[in-house]
Amino acid sequence: MRLTRIAIAVLAFAIASVGPMVVDPATASAARVDRIDELSPTRSAISIESPSMGRTIQVQVLHPVDGGAHPTFYLLDGLDPGINQSTWTNATDAEAFFARKNVNVVLPVGGQASYYTDWQQDDPKFGRYKWETFLTEELPPIIDARYGNGVNAIGGLSMGGNAAFILAVRHPEMYRAVAGYSSCPDTSLAAGAVMFSIANRGGNPVNMWGAPGSPAWAEHDAAALADRLRGKTIYLSTGSGIPGPHEAEVKPQLAENIVLGGPVEVGVNTCVIEFEQRLHTLNIPAQIDYSPTGTHSWSYWQDTLHTSWPTIAPAIGA
Repeated sequence: MRLTRIAIAVLAFAIASVGPMVVDPATASAARVDRIDELSPTRSAISIESPSMGRTIQVQVLHPVDGGAHPTFYLLDGLDPGINQSTWTNATDAEAFFARKNVNVVLPVGGQASYYTDWQQDDPKFGRYKWETFLTEELPPIIDARYGNGVNAIGGLSMGGNAAFILAVRHPEMYRAVAGYSSCPDTSLAAGAVMFSIANRGGNPVNMWGAPGSPAWAEHDAAALADRLRGKTIYLSTGSGIPGPHEAEVKPQLAENIVLGGPVEVGVNTCVIEFEQRLHTLNIPAQIDYSPTGTHSWSYWQDTLHTSWPTIAPAIGA
């Protein structure tokens, strides 16, 4: 336990260093496509008017060139997502990797420090965050009407991976597979890091689920609710925090990765070990990839995205 507390404290410190409309949630199904920009034969940007958030949200979709209905992989970003595109397309080869695969990859744009959840209160910095409503109620009908066949998986890196597991246990009927790349699905274990990361980005973390220990935190704890993952394909990856082959590469947030990526990944690694033990106790199988090296940085997430696909693809028929 002392090792866990130290690792999570280091994780919290390392992460930290790196006028909204009022809308009736019952209108969530009224989300509307404002425009679609075809960025390439296999990549489209969709602007969606979100009633729950009272603004337009951009989502980019990587899709097969031949059209048709295919399974969908919702892939979430980290704490500091891209502005005009997901960092998955800015910092990895995701677009090329999925170009010839029979799957739609849905990449929400925005949501800094949101944990892709519905916040209880509007935030002075971030405004209205209702990402869970958007991702589970407003967006899927739009994706399925144009690209999808109703078969879904969800994944993400770091914050996005935490959110993927939270959404999977809160909406188990929606996803056949869930993936986390350098992610800590244990919300209670990572509570200090979560609070600190939001505050460091200028938000008030109490506006999300209230204070840690409140009922809403328990309702968003994938470890406590892990039994709801039974029957799903599960993938998790983590590095050890020891610098590996990618540290010298030029990637977004390079300086932060070199200085902080190691300590962050140490905390993630500790969390993944405990989450795997939780799944083992429940007799729930999972594919867990532990790398002997690797920091909390994009080149490693590109590697593990590739590594995870043979696990995720069969689960959704892709």
